[in-house]
Amino acid sequence: MRDVVKINEVGPRDGLQSQGRTLSLEQRLHMIEVLLQAGIRAVEMGSFVSPRAVPQMAGTGELFARLPMRNEVDYSALVPNLKGYQLACEAGVGSVAVVLSATETMNQRNINMSLAQATEIGAELMQRARADGLNARAYVAVAFECPFEGVTPPAVVHELTQRMLDAGADTVIIADTIGAANPAGVQRVLQPLAPWCQADRISCHFHDTRGMALANVLAALQCGVREFDSSIGGLGGCPFSPGATGNLATEDLVLMLDAMGYRTGIDPLALVAAVHQVQQLTGGQLGGHSFRWLERQWHKQQEARNV
Repeated sequence: MRDVVKINEVGPRDGLQSQGRTLSLEQRLHMIEVLLQAGIRAVEMGSFVSPRAVPQMAGTGELFARLPMRNEVDYSALVPNLKGYQLACEAGVGSVAVVLSATETMNQRNINMSLAQATEIGAELMQRARADGLNARAYVAVAFECPFEGVTPPAVVHELTQRMLDAGADTVIIADTIGAANPAGVQRVLQPLAPWCQADRISCHFHDTRGMALANVLAALQCGVREFDSSIGGLGGCPFSPGATGNLATEDLVLMLDAMGYRTGIDPLALVAAVHQVQQLTGGQLGGHSFRWLERQWHKQQEARNV
């Protein structure tokens, strides 16, 4: 069994972009520092999008310049187009991600482009990133179900994944953008991608809208996937996808993997303090399915240390 699993924390980007409260740069920096203190070493720190469209992501270039542990943490940023890519390059970001939706309507609603146009731009940005020596990542969004078109044909996901890999993507992230996936559906999509999964070229991004995110992680693990996105406390969703509430909580993911014998490099109990502090920053109630149990274990640990 390949027992190392990479956790990519997306709270500072996917988590914050759908929040009603816009955090200052100082608060966003503090949030990332809190995550690092908990042992997280891969962070999607922001996106280079128009601040008019997503005000929560304004100033991402300035934020990146202030990030700690730059040589020890895999920081990545989302880039929606060539302008965003150029801004990321100017800021010195070494890992960029594009988002390509797997359906025509989602691309039209999200970025006002056809599926063909979005695919071309995604491929071009992957080629540029590879040529410029950057780590290139491509999301295939609504890979299981679209809020406008229903169930997404797996063949479409496979075609888009292959296109991004051929264009130079180091990793393709198969994304359950609205949290509609189920374990059988996950395996239908991922099993034909098994060679890429085994080669660590495929990651997964699950939402917990229907409470099946962890079951979907298990299905993906069985297909060979060893990298997953998650968000501290289940923070976030997608502002452009109706019903896409709640990312997979990092503490749920880490606890399950730890219990199963996988190595993530993250102590589940260390995430309790992170959830508390991020909750204070965002002003919302956070915590995954396991959080109350983890919180009790954390209190016991603190009491034992104070004896």
